[in-house]
Amino acid sequence: MSSAPRPPPDLPRDAHKGVAGRVLLACGSAWMPGAALLAARAAQRAGAGLVRLACREPELVPIVAVAAPECVFLPDPLDALAAGDQHAALAGPGLGLDDDALAITRAALARASVLLVLDADALSLLAREPRPLAERAAPLVLTPHPGEAARLLGREIPADPAGRSEAARAIARAFSALVVLKGAGTVVTDGERVLINDTGNPGLATAGAGDVLAGILVAYLAQTVTLAQPGWSALDAVARAVWVHGRAGDLAAAELGSRAVVASDLVTFLPAAQRG
Repeated sequence: MSSAPRPPPDLPRDAHKGVAGRVLLACGSAWMPGAALLAARAAQRAGAGLVRLACREPELVPIVAVAAPECVFLPDPLDALAAGDQHAALAGPGLGLDDDALAITRAALARASVLLVLDADALSLLAREPRPLAERAAPLVLTPHPGEAARLLGREIPADPAGRSEAARAIARAFSALVVLKGAGTVVTDGERVLINDTGNPGLATAGAGDVLAGILVAYLAQTVTLAQPGWSALDAVARAVWVHGRAGDLAAAELGSRAVVASDLVTFLPAAQRG
């Protein structure tokens, strides 16, 4: 991207947390609680007014509550996805690949009127059980790394920029989705328009960095509903989230050195990155 994508519109002076966006996270598990924590903190720092975490195991609650006390916890992801009043939802980080995780991913996809981000394990489950998604009324965002992209397409993903762009467009068209193909020069596409991100550094090659990106994405996408304006579409929100995520990584690397960056540092530098 030759310049920083547009940030979300400013909140009105009389805004309440609903205007800032309600998001639902179906993330994490007893063996991967950090994914839920990173996504939740990133969504909060990206401006979501209310972050709800649907916990598939009760063990998640005390772990996340210590570091993200502002979260609201829901006991059943299936009920939460079916009945919630969220503006956007995220499913996948740390969710696992078992039958329960598959049921949660199916339930997320079934809410066709809600903006949805599928990341991490949810992408592997989608590749295992592909389904036509064109009937969705609200945008779907898929955020694969090259390995996940290969499973979605059924072929290897080229390493060259042109090949990566072509693969990302193919996934977008196959799943009627916006796609974020992660890696150096992250590709953002709706199947037609292609944007190449120019922020980020090798410090982002660390566990949990994708969970942080997913949290930023779901927060920004919610505000395309609550702060709907011309020039602030789902594609705009996705491009901005990717740029800010990379910018947070650049700020973290400048202070800590890229070798020392861990995913929680990205959340720490997110406020400064969003001012860029």
